[in-house]
Amino acid sequence: MNVRRYLRDNRTTVAIVLLAIAAPASWMLQRWVVGAPAVSDFIGPPISDYVLYNSKVWSYDVTGLLSFTMTSPRMDRRGGDESLYINAPVFDITAKKPGVPDWHGNAPYGWVNKSGTLMRLDGSMYMQRPAYVLAGKANPVSTLCTSNVTGWPKENRMETADPATMTQGASVMNGVGMRASLNDNHLELLHEVHGTIYSSQNNATAKPIDCRAIAHAAGTGQTG
Repeated sequence: MNVRRYLRDNRTTVAIVLLAIAAPASWMLQRWVVGAPAVSDFIGPPISDYVLYNSKVWSYDVTGLLSFTMTSPRMDRRGGDESLYINAPVFDITAKKPGVPDWHGNAPYGWVNKSGTLMRLDGSMYMQRPAYVLAGKANPVSTLCTSNVTGWPKENRMETADPATMTQGASVMNGVGMRASLNDNHLELLHEVHGTIYSSQNNATAKPIDCRAIAHAAGTGQTG
């Protein structure tokens, strides 16, 4: 067979074959020389449809009473599900019993769903309730240090699987995992619980302890 004549008479077919071979070969050569494309390491909230600065959010329970207030220097609303991504939230949890003060707290980051029924507080969280007197009984300052909390604002409930430190006056309790129902002032530590408990009379007159003073040694969150 005359190769030159074959190539001349079948120029179109030969060109297609050569291109079919050259295309994958050039791609393989490029991957070998340049390497695989870089993988994006961006971590953060999805693209926002709007941003709020120095904002405030109110949440009400099923009866229409105020249950939760949150302020933040920046909130990003996600366009897909209208949830809020929150920087440095500062919040107040409204007490449901007359004469009992609200809880005040803060965390590095937060998230709230569109309806306000579900909330996350990410990173180290700190909460504090002032001292008060109810029915003639003195109740000392209470504090809570933990992290990565899931909450239900309309029900005043929250929980975490992380270590937690709770104080009331001079009494201190440490544990792993926590559940709290703030409507009835019930906080429960779930595992590896230990601490120091004073009697009501001694606790009312003793110098109160803030959980932030002992959180580092206990391995729990300590937001300022």
